[in-house]
Amino acid sequence: MQLIPSIDLRGGRCVRLLKGDFSTETRYEIDPLALLQHYHALGARWLHIVDLDGARDGSLGNRAIIVDLAAAKAVNLQVGGGLRNTAALAQMLDAGVARAVVGSAAVLKVEQVQAWLAHFGAERITLAFDVSIDDGGVPRVMTHGWQRQSEYSLWSALDNYGASQLKHVLCTDVGRDGALTGPNVALYREAVRRYPQIEWQASGGIRNAHDLHALSEAGAAAAISGKALLENLIPIEELQPFLPNA
Repeated sequence: MQLIPSIDLRGGRCVRLLKGDFSTETRYEIDPLALLQHYHALGARWLHIVDLDGARDGSLGNRAIIVDLAAAKAVNLQVGGGLRNTAALAQMLDAGVARAVVGSAAVLKVEQVQAWLAHFGAERITLAFDVSIDDGGVPRVMTHGWQRQSEYSLWSALDNYGASQLKHVLCTDVGRDGALTGPNVALYREAVRRYPQIEWQASGGIRNAHDLHALSEAGAAAAISGKALLENLIPIEELQPFLPNA
């Protein structure tokens, strides 16, 4: 399993939210390019970037910064937030982003997303399903920047792509995102059991190296971490199995 550091951008700044709530923003006084270079030096091969302005209102307010990060060619970028039509997707990929992340559209515009998978290729598209665990333990998919809960479970949403060449899926447990409470290992274990052909990316709650090992043992292909890495909560030597230069 590889560790993919995450950078969330809002108004050009590196920030983190708690459980997707914009009123809980924490700002980090570090330049996005400097942070990219730091993670590259640790051995990261991929970087996950979220345009929070795009996720919230569909704008591409941080696009210039993302283009500059892609131009550095230090790591592969996986970028999401505001990519809701073919033009936005194509512009991002043409700008040098290796993989585009499709969120709400994966639930609300299934036929369109299937067409994107066919046109751009499964290697260049990641579907992101943000889930909230209901009272029955079912992961329910959230949309519109985590503001609305859809009627879909994670499993029924994925079943819409049964005939597609879907390869990469990022799943975030929004109840744990930014909370440093530990990842929902059982969720990813079940996801891998149900859809072993998918390369699962686990996100939400990572706090230490034990969590990374648990996700690896559950079968996750990658783990996304923002806050724990930004705040240096994991000793560098404990990152070595997941970041080769740490």
